[in-house]
Amino acid sequence: MGKVDVADRAVRESAGGVPVMWRRAASAAVLVPVFVWLTVGAPSWMFQALVAGASLLACMEMTRMLERTGRVVHARLAIGVGGAITASFATSLNAIVGVDGRTVRWMPTPELVLVLGVGLILSAPLWTATRPSVEATANTLFTAVYVGWLLGYAIWLQHRADGPMLVIFLVGVTWIGETAAYLVGSSMGRHPLAPVLSPKKTLEGAAAQVVASVAAGLGLGAWLLPGCSLVGAAGAGALLGVVGQVGDLAESAIKRSLGTKDAGELIPGHGGMLDRIDGLLFNAPALYFYSLYAWCRP
Repeated sequence: MGKVDVADRAVRESAGGVPVMWRRAASAAVLVPVFVWLTVGAPSWMFQALVAGASLLACMEMTRMLERTGRVVHARLAIGVGGAITASFATSLNAIVGVDGRTVRWMPTPELVLVLGVGLILSAPLWTATRPSVEATANTLFTAVYVGWLLGYAIWLQHRADGPMLVIFLVGVTWIGETAAYLVGSSMGRHPLAPVLSPKKTLEGAAAQVVASVAAGLGLGAWLLPGCSLVGAAGAGALLGVVGQVGDLAESAIKRSLGTKDAGELIPGHGGMLDRIDGLLFNAPALYFYSLYAWCRP
């Protein structure tokens, strides 16, 4: 059999005879309107519940990948602590502490939940029947913090001035950039970006993602956030285009080390929840802090 071209392989990849791009498009057609409504039109608690639910699913996928490959992990702790950390980003929005020297209303903050969660994970051998294992502790901590902490910033971003539009900007720029990288990398990619981590990713695709992200930043910024400058919108697009690829490669490194292709099969054409949000895990805190200090200040 002859050597199959990269572009040809990408077009022919299919499951049940349906090409990957068609399955991705069908999934997007169903999920995007629902996501936009939950972000912009629904009460804030529904968006917060969506993010917390995504955190739980991603933590579950992460623990399953670890367990399938024989790695030890305190799965319930990883899922519970990870989900609790993400949810605490929502509860912290209602925390009022230290008014006139008194606590008027108190809710758990992410920092407190993180400290308590780390304590629970580190002390697990004391109150469970499991054998003490540094690997199990490390895998559990990594899962909870990697997913739970990073994803929580999407909740804080949505709570800012023009927050719902910032979230749409975040997701739109990230996914447009990723799509451009996939299409250009599949059709014209010749130079590997990180062959050890992800052999199919190319320098051409990476460059396309940055260019598309800047263009998307300019377009979505002018449409969704007209009060923000073009320079600020372009800067945000460039930031998300670069940082999102770091997040994608970080998950690729995890999957490569575990010898698996996808984190799950939740979303047709995309894999699992973790596969879908890998770039957002890094981009959500990046845009949150960018919006605080460099752009769209309330």
